[in-house]
Amino acid sequence: MALPPPTRLGRYRVLSPACGLRVSPLQLGCMSLGNKTKPLGAISKEQAFQILDTYYDAGGNFLDTANAYHGGQSEEWIGEWLEGRGCREDIIIATKYTANTEHGMIEQHPIQVNRAGNSAKSMKLGIDNSLRRLRTDYVDVFYVHWWDWTTPVPEVMHALNRLVESGKVLYLGISDTPAWIVSKANEYARAHGLAQFVIYQGRWSPAARDIERDLVPMARSEGLAIAAWGALGQGRFQRRADRGTRADGRGVAALDEREAAVSDALEKVADDLGVENLTSVALAYVMAKYPWVYPIVGGRKVEHLIANIGALEIHLTEEQIQQLDAALPFEYGEPGAFFFGLDPRVWGYQQNFHIESAGLVDFVPHAAPVDMTSVRESDAEAKAKNPVKLGI
Repeated sequence: MALPPPTRLGRYRVLSPACGLRVSPLQLGCMSLGNKTKPLGAISKEQAFQILDTYYDAGGNFLDTANAYHGGQSEEWIGEWLEGRGCREDIIIATKYTANTEHGMIEQHPIQVNRAGNSAKSMKLGIDNSLRRLRTDYVDVFYVHWWDWTTPVPEVMHALNRLVESGKVLYLGISDTPAWIVSKANEYARAHGLAQFVIYQGRWSPAARDIERDLVPMARSEGLAIAAWGALGQGRFQRRADRGTRADGRGVAALDEREAAVSDALEKVADDLGVENLTSVALAYVMAKYPWVYPIVGGRKVEHLIANIGALEIHLTEEQIQQLDAALPFEYGEPGAFFFGLDPRVWGYQQNFHIESAGLVDFVPHAAPVDMTSVRESDAEAKAKNPVKLGI
């Protein structure tokens, strides 16, 4: 029998309809693990290991990094930590290629033009260097970090498939790329018997909902998971009492009108729920919008990570979700904003008058997100709460 999970982070989910990996509901974002790139912030290796330990000890198994983070130092520290803890096979490692990580080594490598981009050569250099830094012979998820607009889709998909066939990569992901390219790439892969993308990574928060126009419908159609970055608002979700008084030493500017409006809405919902941290509500909001979404939670302090794990205890009502939706004007744009309408399996009714006028139809809705507050308690959890003394 499995041990009872130490937190809800240890209640795992199947990654997506297209992938059978079992992962934690929150990913640990590792962009902040390092001290080489000052704009990303800087922490010591000891602090980084404390964050990794806290996440792992809470039941977490899903790490998100990239070859670009701190010039590869994030991967190096993760590799050292994995080796020290002896937990490589417990962990799902997601990393990325596309960026040039050797721009500071111009004397050793004066010609670096093929060390970046989506090409097969950049991909080979990226995966080989990532595996070396991570001290492993494979990664679980390998992302195209962003689209370079010049590498042909067939080149990318065949090169990625070779990595899967070699065993260096288990699953494929793509990040910050237009929906039509992802759909085209997966269709090409299906037609040619190649591995397909199973997860998309993009920005999603109560203050950044552009992903909902085309990318979320594409992900639903393709059976993709969504790794949501920026879900915490990058420090811009603040209670009224805290605005203008924070002294974090990073020169954070005052909130603009949009940030203030979202923060006000988050604060109201948080107060209704009796929750202190606005970021917990922001995480719960994103997780309520799509069944296979895995917010990326980063940060430089253990206490922030612990607070974010607490978001898994929150369930938002439909009314509260609508309140947060209404905090900022949001247009779905063409063609949905025209009489064509949006997916009735999401909205529950046919929005196109020209179709609805032909007759009323009851639609089977798409899958709904998991409500963590009402999931079945495992036998192990029940026994941990109510231990039974066994006779001999």
